[in-house]
Amino acid sequence: MTAAVSAPAAEKKNITGPSFRDVLRHPVKGKLLALAALAVVLVPAGITLWGSGSWPEALHVDISGPLDDANRWVIDNRDSHPLFLYFLLHLSNTATDAVGGVYDLLRSMGWLGVLAVGVLVAWRAAGLGRGGAKVAATAFGAFALCGLLGMWDATLLTIALMVVAVALAALLGVLIGLAAGLSDRINRALRPVLDTMQVLPAFAYLLPFVLVFGTGTPAALFCTVIYAAPPMARLTALGLRGADPSVLEASASLGASPWQRLRTARLPLARQQMLLGLNQTIMMALSMVVIAALVGAGGLGEEVYSALSTVDVGKALTAGIPIVLIAIWLDRTTAAAGDRIGRSVPGGGLLHGRSGWALVAAGVAVAVSARFLIGGAWPEAWTFDISTPVNKAQSWITEHLSSGVPVLGGTEVWSEQFTLWVLNPLRDGLVWLPWWSVLLIVAALAWLVGTWATALTATLAMSAIGVLGVWTKSLNTLSQVLAALVVTLVLGVLAGVVCARAGRLERWLRPVLDAMQTMPQFVYLIPVVALFGVTRASAIIAAVVYALPAVVRITAQGLREVDPAAMEAARSLGASTRQQLFQVQLPLARPALQLAVNQGVVLVLAVVVVGALVGGGALGYDVVKGLSRGEMGLGMTAGLAIVCLGLVLDRVTQPAARKRH
Repeated sequence: MTAAVSAPAAEKKNITGPSFRDVLRHPVKGKLLALAALAVVLVPAGITLWGSGSWPEALHVDISGPLDDANRWVIDNRDSHPLFLYFLLHLSNTATDAVGGVYDLLRSMGWLGVLAVGVLVAWRAAGLGRGGAKVAATAFGAFALCGLLGMWDATLLTIALMVVAVALAALLGVLIGLAAGLSDRINRALRPVLDTMQVLPAFAYLLPFVLVFGTGTPAALFCTVIYAAPPMARLTALGLRGADPSVLEASASLGASPWQRLRTARLPLARQQMLLGLNQTIMMALSMVVIAALVGAGGLGEEVYSALSTVDVGKALTAGIPIVLIAIWLDRTTAAAGDRIGRSVPGGGLLHGRSGWALVAAGVAVAVSARFLIGGAWPEAWTFDISTPVNKAQSWITEHLSSGVPVLGGTEVWSEQFTLWVLNPLRDGLVWLPWWSVLLIVAALAWLVGTWATALTATLAMSAIGVLGVWTKSLNTLSQVLAALVVTLVLGVLAGVVCARAGRLERWLRPVLDAMQTMPQFVYLIPVVALFGVTRASAIIAAVVYALPAVVRITAQGLREVDPAAMEAARSLGASTRQQLFQVQLPLARPALQLAVNQGVVLVLAVVVVGALVGGGALGYDVVKGLSRGEMGLGMTAGLAIVCLGLVLDRVTQPAARKRH
């Protein structure tokens, strides 16, 4: 009798839906109710106590004065203080000797020797089959075009700088990634450090490095390492943390020590993510060559900068193309080498077997003979000038597309409409909000996707912007970053999904993505300004072009690494292509998508300073102004505000995946 009564009662309870207590316990609905209750109390209190308006002047703290004092102390003690004489001077000399040694080695080999060794190493890295021949042909084309464009010596100097910078950045990134991937506590502690390394504009810390090391190779090298190491660290940590638990359990059950599990299980399983990290490190290091030229690094960056100082896009493109070619060569060679090293087959190593040593010996023999028989410099008769036709093409495009296009109006019209209907309302809306309401919104969003600690961190970072005295400028920069981030994520995720499902399309797009990420922003800024004008829209275009490739690559990589068993199970149950994507691939690739969002944020913020040169203004303009005038206080204050913005956006977008995991 009791059972007969209890069944209808249970059914009645299910029909009425969840109780209020169940709603409060829900991880999202409960937080939404709590936020609504807090808003009812806090919003009237904020209006009563503080009213509306910008950050109060009484809460400003001036840090530019102490920073300027530190600047003067460095100038006065650079030649006499023991810190400079016995420590920093040795770092400077070591960096100069390392880059100089690689450059002298390349020059001593001669142009034919460098070409032969580059092709043979690429061929051996990819294997002696058909795939290796393609990689070798790519290497040959890259080196040959660098010489044909008349940039051989500048290319060698840039390669020398990149070899040392990428080696140091990769080593530093792997060490940081190992620590973050093996410890949750270290991972949480290192995230702000990595954000600061990648988001703090290079223009902001160029001045301190120049003050300490002077203009030249050391300042350029250390700035490049700081900027290029975080992707390697992030992706190494992601690969280690995403290792298959069943494989780790099997390794532990066989009696493997922690070091053996790391060497034989974790690192092999993280190989694909580490290769992607190395790829991103190479790309970001190459994207710094023009900025490095500002402090006397020389090479291709100096050629680009000197050409743009005379508004000569043709010559700037002539030096920019070799930067892209170097990126393609390094990308294809390192990816092929890592893929072969990761295989458990004979001959998988880069120099394993007699064929590998034979290729190295052949390269050395060709290098030695070419140096004495043919000469070291690239023949002048084998160079071609493309600057004139490029300048003519740019003039024609600007004249016919900037305005007066039937129906479409032209690029200037698009820029004006985007600024009028998107950027201005977004900026004005953020500036109109009372300062305390912005803090409440940041805290609510961070708490909704994370924890109270996440909300506290985001709120403190946003408050620090007000304390630094750059509240209005920071909101202006935030509006541009949000607009560029939305465009980047929409285009990047869509392109990543398409690339993951169509391997041939990804192979076609790969050189385009390489060019977008490694072509110095200074090269395409002039055509962008000519087409779209000196506006914030031009700055957003520069940010999207730079940040889009990383989002596409990480999204495609994450979707490809979804467990094939899960995909097969979905197909066996009759799931359509759309259902497989939205119900299997995207949910399982959530960590990679979260990382794509993070990289989109930091890369967009990294171009804020460059965008200031074409109308972006706000914080980026202060950074450039501080560097150009030697005012470290002004530049570092704006740079720290940009870091705080990056920390806020990171805490708002990242914690959900980590919590679920």
